[in-house]
Amino acid sequence: MKSMLVVTLIAFCLFGCTNTRKAPNVSEGKMVTYTSFKSVHIDPRNVDVWLPESYTQGKDHPVLYMHDGQMLFDASQTWNGQAWGVHEVLTKLENDIQPLPIVVGIWNNAAARHANFVPQKVVEDYAMPKLDSILRFAMRGEQKLFSEKPNADAYLKFLVEELKPQIDATFNTKTDMANTFIAGSSMGGLISLYALLEYPEVFGGAACLSTHWPVVFYVEDNPFPEAIASYVSDNSRTLRGKKLYLDRGTKTLDSLYELGQNSIDSIIAAAKIDGLIWESKVFEGAEHTENDWNKRLDIPLRFLFE
Repeated sequence: MKSMLVVTLIAFCLFGCTNTRKAPNVSEGKMVTYTSFKSVHIDPRNVDVWLPESYTQGKDHPVLYMHDGQMLFDASQTWNGQAWGVHEVLTKLENDIQPLPIVVGIWNNAAARHANFVPQKVVEDYAMPKLDSILRFAMRGEQKLFSEKPNADAYLKFLVEELKPQIDATFNTKTDMANTFIAGSSMGGLISLYALLEYPEVFGGAACLSTHWPVVFYVEDNPFPEAIASYVSDNSRTLRGKKLYLDRGTKTLDSLYELGQNSIDSIIAAAKIDGLIWESKVFEGAEHTENDWNKRLDIPLRFLFE
């Protein structure tokens, strides 16, 4: 059995407030927490690792990496009183998924979230005057989305070169690509897709819920969805033999996602990628909330792990 490192947490909530808190309280399994996991690539951040009850049996487990880790487990500690409840959903699937995965929740650092999550090559290789103008606009003002230039490539290097080796060295994991997955919602869905395309040797599949294709908060005259679609089209062959799950709701922020998801669906369908297992779903009436992602989380989890 590999050793565990248990440390206390100093939290940064989704919108940048700070507070000292204990590890997330979970009704199923166990939590292992890292405070301010250091990186040479990005600013330090907290990481929560959930171990299923069956972990004590000494089996090697697949691993699911998830973004926005502070929103995954304990609703009493989140900024909006909602959480994905990943541990509860997985425990209910224990008869169908053997062994259950270890879940690694990577906290976002609020000010850097958009910079970490927007696909960097989309900005750098598919840039156009209008996109550059939007980025400049998004870096200004009271609600600025970018406190720094897009740096998703550095964020993914942190995941692949620093965090994953630590997780594999510490816990009983199946380290191969076929047992390593990544998932998130909103901008977390966008970076999950980017990770799958940029690191096909590391990740076997991605679940992208309510993916925020516009990057900003409007779709009219917005070049981001087209630029993202071009990037996906040019790199679609990377999806050979992978699992890819996409979904969206139809209410609140999810109402902006129809054209973006339809565009990606069309690209993937036309590419006829060998060995790709792919699902794209629409949930009528679903909103852009952790409660809504919780209600349907069993679907992408079954998709990735059964």
